[in-house]
Formats: sequence, structure tokens, C-alpha cells
Amino acid sequence: MHENKYLAIYHDLVSRIRRGEWKAYDKLPSENELAVRYRTSRETIRKALNLLSEHGYIQKMKGKGSIVLDVGKYDFPVSGLVSFKELAQTMKQPVRTIVHELGVIKPDAELRQQLRAASKDEVWKVVRVREIGGERIILDKDFFLKKHVPLLTKEICEDSIYEYLETKRHLPISFAKKEMSVDEATEEDRRYLDLNGDDRVVVVKNYVYLNDATLFQYTESRHRLDKFRFVDFARRK
Repeated sequence: MHENKYLAIYHDLVSRIRRGEWKAYDKLPSENELAVRYRTSRETIRKALNLLSEHGYIQKMKGKGSIVLDVGKYDFPVSGLVSFKELAQTMKQPVRTIVHELGVIKPDAELRQQLRAASKDEVWKVVRVREIGGERIILDKDFFLKKHVPLLTKEICEDSIYEYLETKRHLPISFAKKEMSVDEATEEDRRYLDLNGDDRVVVVKNYVYLNDATLFQYTESRHRLDKFRFVDFARRK
């Protein structure tokens, strides 16, 4: 019962934080106040707070109590080249990748231009939705030149395409060029994402190159506007 008690308190506090009962950088009530509120011991409260801290909901400050962190947005690195699986490991939230489309297509003129592909080239098309904390907030549309990526499976796409390409195919993925814009949400965005009434999405277009500067992947990543904080680090030369 004692075990369940701290978990129940943890889940209740999470739902209150996510509902906005405490905003980012607010101070949570003290351990004593929470113990009275939940009719339990300070030890049980401490276990619930430790769990909140581990999952990125609060920062425990010595002598100052617990400060609520900004949990409404996820940091998305602008300049890095990371897979969603790598990004997800920093999120401390349940994540899931749902594959909606996987197949080889003949690229149309626009896609040939994006990938610098020849008319005879075949292209893998992968459409995936990224679900974070139970909400579908990213739509990834990936296109890979088949001559560089001979095989893809649903299992690979649900896990990490980059991990597969680098460890199994030994493909030397090197750098990417990115374009960012805020666009009107399309019918496809509305179908696949939980947009919560928002009519705009953040679109990141990725052109990914191998070591020898060969373009092998074009990605259109469509993000729910309110959920992402795009971060970069710049140093003045």
C-alpha cells in the first residue's frame, strides 16, 4: 500500500503540473504541506518528489524546495543531426513511433529536385508519426534514395533508421542542411497529428549527406507549434 501511495501522489502531481495548476518556475508546496494535503508521511512525499525530479517535472533546490520545470515544450536541436530515438532518450516521457506508410516509389519532379535524383532512381517513402506523452505531435516524411538504402522494414522504421544504417549498413552519415518555416497545417497534418485547434505547424526540411557529400535523404518534419522550443548554440568568432 505504501508503495502505491507515493506512485498515486506522483501521478496526481504530474496531472496537476500538466494542467497548469503550477506554471514553469513556480515553487511546489513544501514537503510538510504536501504531507498534510495527501494525509501521508514526508518520506512518502519525498519519494514522489524524487520521481518527479527523475522524470524532468521539477528541479529540487537546496533550501528552496521544488521548482516546477517547463514541461510544455521539448528542446529540438537546430544544428545537430540526431535521430528521434536519440532525442527521445532525453525527454523522460513515454514515446512511440507509428509507421503509417513504407514503400518504394518513383519520385515525381519535385521530389527528384529535392533529392537531386535521376528519373530512373527509386526512392523509399516513410511516413511516421511521433507520439510523446500520449500526444501525436510530429509528422515525419522521409525519402531515401534506394541505391544508398537497399532495404527498410516496418521494424527498422519503428525503432531507428539511422541506427540501422550506421551499425548494419555502415553508411557514413555526415551532415545536414536544414530549412525551417511556419506553415499552414494541411489536411494530412490534421489527420495524423493532435493539433488541438492550431492551424499552423513548424516545418523543418532536412537534406542529409554522406561523407563524400552525396545527398541521400530528404526529410520533411512537421511539428505541432506549441510543443517545441528550437534551440541552438552560437559562439561569436
